[in-house]
Amino acid sequence: MKPISPGAPVLCPSAEHVSTGIPIPKPVRVITFSPAEWESFTQEWASSLKDLYVRVVRHTGSGDQGVDVAGFVNDEGWEGGWDNYQCKHYDHPLRPSDIWVEVGKIVYYSYKGEYPPPRKYYFIASRDIGTKLGKLIEAPDKLKEEAKKNWKSSCENGITETSSIALEGDLLSWFQEFDFSIFSYKSVVELIEGHSKTSFHSVRFGGGLPPRPEVPIPPEDHDATESRYIKQLLNAYADHLGTPINNILDISVSSKPSLKKDFSRQRERFYHAEYLRNYARDTVPEGTFERLQKEMYHGVVDIYDDDHADGLARMRATVTQAAQVSIISNPLASVVQTQDRQGICHQLANDDQLIWVSTDEEV
Repeated sequence: MKPISPGAPVLCPSAEHVSTGIPIPKPVRVITFSPAEWESFTQEWASSLKDLYVRVVRHTGSGDQGVDVAGFVNDEGWEGGWDNYQCKHYDHPLRPSDIWVEVGKIVYYSYKGEYPPPRKYYFIASRDIGTKLGKLIEAPDKLKEEAKKNWKSSCENGITETSSIALEGDLLSWFQEFDFSIFSYKSVVELIEGHSKTSFHSVRFGGGLPPRPEVPIPPEDHDATESRYIKQLLNAYADHLGTPINNILDISVSSKPSLKKDFSRQRERFYHAEYLRNYARDTVPEGTFERLQKEMYHGVVDIYDDDHADGLARMRATVTQAAQVSIISNPLASVVQTQDRQGICHQLANDDQLIWVSTDEEV
């Protein structure tokens, strides 16, 4: 008996491989999706087509009338122009026999006036399109001819469960005039590439978040969105000094010029948090940054609620505590910096969730 020796490794193993295993290629991973997950993935991908659509809608259930994911060109919905993305998650590349009933549905329901024909109709298949179907799609007249031949076997009793739909009379005339050049497809590689530009990609496929852009120095002129947290800072300084501070210029002539440096630091922190908010909008699912804000709030609120000598002491104790809050469970954890944690306190102050000096105490 000889011990079994493993073959030569296909790549140099790393600590990450030992922990999580060799990464699964994304085209292989999508094969493991359920049909519902494949539709969700397609909707997520279509959300990247912001230049094409004002709205992307996923239709679920047995009564979808042949529409899985619809992209609407403008606010007029169906009547304003739309494209259809028909999702197919099979254990083989898509064949002609897989699509005849879907072709029948789009012809029949547009004939019935449920919606106008789409501008384009894309088959979205998890194992891509087979050679035979690909050739048919490239030849619309041949595709129409084959769809007509297969109507009785695939469509007549497959479009609805309640009635038989024969291809005759006005429906046949509609079929003959129907533009079969609208039918096309998207490859899995194309879908994954587009999906990588969405905020859903890192959560669905892993691999970490993209690098964060550098945060610029805050401009000298203050944006209108900063007005409330800046007012709160001025109240904190005034409470500390025991004298009114009505505008930013008053900080420079105050008895503590160091407050001007403090003010610049707090603005830098606020800008860090704002740029993180923008970064999150493009890289992680909606609501992720808001959950981070809520987590930071609960991480600092007990210190915030303690007794403090004045508003400035409350603010400094709160942002100091913010720098120590652990946020390992949030999808943004790997890119969050100390300034972000502290800047979120000023975002919360901007929304009056944290108030350094109460209204009755304002100087």
